Amino acid sequence: MLAEKIFNDYKEAMKARDTLKSSVLSFLRADMLNQATAMKKDKLLDAEVIVVIKKQIKQRQDSIQQFTSGGRREAAEKEKKESEILKSYLPAELSAEQIKSLMEEAIISTGAKDIKDMGRLMKELTVKLAGKADGRLVSDLVRQRLSSPS
Repeated sequence: MLAEKIFNDYKEAMKARDTLKSSVLSFLRADMLNQATAMKKDKLLDAEVIVVIKKQIKQRQDSIQQFTSGGRREAAEKEKKESEILKSYLPAELSAEQIKSLMEEAIISTGAKDIKDMGRLMKELTVKLAGKADGRLVSDLVRQRLSSPS
């Protein structure tokens, strides 16, 4: 399980005195525990852990943008390193070609024909691609495909 891997990596980082990694994983573990408590669960499933990781990555990307625009390059670099550590726990993302293939299958199964059907199509793709593809990329590909049906 992903949660166990994170816990074990946290222990290893502590033993190796890797302060950056141990700090990132400590915060991640706390966030996972808070999420599990909020959901009234003992442990999170891998898909739920991925949601927590993606949320933290998004927060760091927002911080990177703010630090960069504020001229705080060192802080932005630290956030980038933290983001990379978090990304290492995400499953490999699908390529655009793989997404398009799944999108075509979903178009057939939902009967989507034009941009008005985008919500229905995105709902199905979100389930199929959970944690495996960037939502913005999927949305752009769907919009492009439904705007010019082939």
